[in-house]
Amino acid sequence: MFSPEGPSLRELAVQALSSVERGYDLLAPKFDHTPFRTPDSVLEAVAKALVPLGPFEDGLDLCCGTGAGTEVLAQVCRHRVTGVDFSAGMLEVARRQTPPEGPDVTYVRGDARALPFGPDFDLVVSFGAFGHFLPRELPGLFGQVRAVLRPGGTFAFPVLAPPRPTSPGFWMLLGFDAVMRVRNALWRPPFVMYYRAFRLGDVLEELARAGFGTDLYPLPGFGERDDGSPRARLVVARRGQPAAGTVNS
Repeated sequence: MFSPEGPSLRELAVQALSSVERGYDLLAPKFDHTPFRTPDSVLEAVAKALVPLGPFEDGLDLCCGTGAGTEVLAQVCRHRVTGVDFSAGMLEVARRQTPPEGPDVTYVRGDARALPFGPDFDLVVSFGAFGHFLPRELPGLFGQVRAVLRPGGTFAFPVLAPPRPTSPGFWMLLGFDAVMRVRNALWRPPFVMYYRAFRLGDVLEELARAGFGTDLYPLPGFGERDDGSPRARLVVARRGQPAAGTVNS
């Protein structure tokens, strides 16, 4: 994170004391050199899992940032790929990237809670963005996704198994969330980034309420936990299926 290409500690502090939108505008030029960018290993695993579920015609990368998910959509969508994000700075970086071969790629500035589209997509993906939404915002967010999907369309995103309380990672995430909550209690505007707020059980319930049928696909490249459960899964939610989801473990 503190390599010559990445942000300095001072730059991160300024970002953290800004709004989410302004913070990402400031971070955008160096975002791809931080751990906040979704790793290529995750992107590649999701693309591989989506290939047998397609092909799709038109895809949307929700909260696309600098466009890392565009490569995933380009592998499974035949016609058009769109990225949407509310940070103008992140979109500026995305537009400077060399577009992948295949479908047309466009980027649109917009808020995921009020998407500026009709039912124009067969596939919506998102990577690493859900920590920026409070649990009470999930019903509206999933309702927006459903509204921009055509009947039978697919909403897909990866989830990682939470670290166990005995691991250092658990306490690191707990400490980070605690710091963010104190920051937001003392400083305005708030910067919403809570890594522990996106719980899979709650998410599946909200997806069902929004009218999705859900399946879980293991991403085998990330191995298994001690109990044999996958360390990473792909949530695949389809519009128009029965509310009760099926779990493929």
